Amino acid sequence: MDGIMKGREDNAVVRAERIGALIEAAAPRIEQAGRLPDDVVLALHEERLFRLLLPRSVGGDELDLRTHAEVLETAASYDASTAWCMSQGAGCAMIAAFLPAESADRLFGPADAALAWGAGIQGKARKVDGGYRVSGKWSFASGSGHATLLGGHSFIFNKDGTPDMKPDGRQRDRTMIFARDKASFHDVWDVMGLRGTASDTFEVDDLFVPEDETANRDDYGECRESGSLYRCSTSLAYGVGFAALQLGIAKAMLQALSDLALNKTPRGAASSLKESAVFHTDLARMTARYRAARAYLHEAAAATDSAAELATGWLLLDDRVNLKLATTHVINEAVEVTLTAYRAAGASAIFPSSPFERRLRDALTASQQVQGRQTNYTTAGRCLIGLEPDTQMFL
Repeated sequence: MDGIMKGREDNAVVRAERIGALIEAAAPRIEQAGRLPDDVVLALHEERLFRLLLPRSVGGDELDLRTHAEVLETAASYDASTAWCMSQGAGCAMIAAFLPAESADRLFGPADAALAWGAGIQGKARKVDGGYRVSGKWSFASGSGHATLLGGHSFIFNKDGTPDMKPDGRQRDRTMIFARDKASFHDVWDVMGLRGTASDTFEVDDLFVPEDETANRDDYGECRESGSLYRCSTSLAYGVGFAALQLGIAKAMLQALSDLALNKTPRGAASSLKESAVFHTDLARMTARYRAARAYLHEAAAATDSAAELATGWLLLDDRVNLKLATTHVINEAVEVTLTAYRAAGASAIFPSSPFERRLRDALTASQQVQGRQTNYTTAGRCLIGLEPDTQMFL
């Protein structure tokens, strides 16, 4: 508990930096194990780095998005899998703002509490007295290796088995929260990058979940917290986290490339990288792209924080679109910087023992997530000329 109380006293960025050396040294173990090892998880809990977006009312930091971006970039510069789990855990924890206060405290009060959930509405929850009987299988549950809680997004059915429909004709859904040991797991996370995130598949069959341990994270009417953070959807928060993650990878790649340049002379070249005007130019351009992307993310996140302070419900559409455009663009820009840095390193970059190879795989894998989709530009572009968005899913 001393470490947890110590974490309260420091800025979250300082706390991430404080265990940076541990995370960086553990990166090969994290990838090999396919999950965060116990010593890393303990350090993250001691520094309260799974509580970044958790409400203060249940012991969280309730960070603004601008600060959240800086914390995630810092962590990702040490190891992307760790930062990914932090970002996922932070977004999941926002659901505490939509739970009854007693339930939120019960579920998230323990110092080692961490929630992981799968992608999409894959479960079925039938109403019963006091709650729901839930069955489903959810994939991409990042952080499930160290989670104490799981969440299953589920469509709601009435007691007679008929779908519970909204007035607009869509079926109602809720997120069911339950202890990790209530689920069975399928070890399917054999992927190119982000191998240490334990993004496995889990399932439950006819599990009872009490009503007060469920929430609709997309219904502002259920939000009991007054903090401006909770006027922003979890999807937008994820976008900030994953954009910052890509910046952290790019930052680490640029540093590794600069270090390499001090000693490398490319085969057949007349001079070392350190003395090459071509390399100097390329490095400066990469650095400018990284810094421009970083400045864009921080400006957009700060503007969203300011807009949320004034909002009386969900952020206005224009504010949501502006942040989505920024996070999508930063993700894609940072990946290009990472790829360019990898190529500039030449054959030195291809070995797993190098500081380049794993980071490239992590960046490319992270870029495949929905937050980086090219279609996000399409949605933003529609809104910029006054048309209705073609999807509400990521806004």
